[in-house]
Amino acid sequence: MSEAELRERAAHWWRTSICDMAPGRIAYRGYPIEELIGRISFPAMIWLMLRGDLPAPVQEGLLQAALVASVDHGPHAPSIAIAQMAVSCGLPLNGAMASAINTLDDVHGGAGEQAIEVYEDVLQRGETASIDQAAADAIDHFSSSRSKYLPGFGHRFHPVDPRAEPLLKLVDAAVSEGAVNGRHVEAARAIERVLRERKGKLIPMNIDGATAVIYGELGFAAPLARGIFCLSRAVGILAHAWEQTGRKDRNKGPMPKQFAYKYEGQPKRSLKAAP
Repeated sequence: MSEAELRERAAHWWRTSICDMAPGRIAYRGYPIEELIGRISFPAMIWLMLRGDLPAPVQEGLLQAALVASVDHGPHAPSIAIAQMAVSCGLPLNGAMASAINTLDDVHGGAGEQAIEVYEDVLQRGETASIDQAAADAIDHFSSSRSKYLPGFGHRFHPVDPRAEPLLKLVDAAVSEGAVNGRHVEAARAIERVLRERKGKLIPMNIDGATAVIYGELGFAAPLARGIFCLSRAVGILAHAWEQTGRKDRNKGPMPKQFAYKYEGQPKRSLKAAP
């Protein structure tokens, strides 16, 4: 194999349609970086990198709203708490951020992705049934096959999540303008109706359910909902990690040292009594 063929094979190995970089040239999805700097927003840049082109203004606004809404939820959120603890143990900011973001898995951080999957299950079932029946069947399928906790609805702290309604209003406005088709928000509200009928009370959408509506309406694949959530929450993680650097806490644990944990093991015993 010739040197030219080897170089071509190596170039093919690392092929990409995202970034075109050579000495004196940087372009993202074909747009020279010097034309993007100062002219597009960070949400638009995210859209460009993930989707290959620039968003329409309504699309950009919805994405920005979802990013803003998910930035932080205080130290009760495990990812935020871990960022603080990591800094107190001597990690730099990037290490603290990596430690925190790595906790954003199925239980803490994955609900948006899962909610889109449920919405899309509702929409698929709705092709041959009423939307409410489709929602009921999708709920039952998720509960029996994956978890008793339905992603995107209810909240352990908030009777009504204050972030959800403003996001849904933006979606409704986008639907009225014809910018999105409204199918995912229809599925989400059908789930709310079914849950209310079954539980006898409203189990409202939370931040994960509302942002999942936005990501679904914008056409993002379900796994990207988690990825975009990580981008958003990284801002809160960074802020809390940086705040922690100004404190004198060392080896900060999950509770102040004045509070004891509960030991549930064997009572005190001695090797002298062992057979």
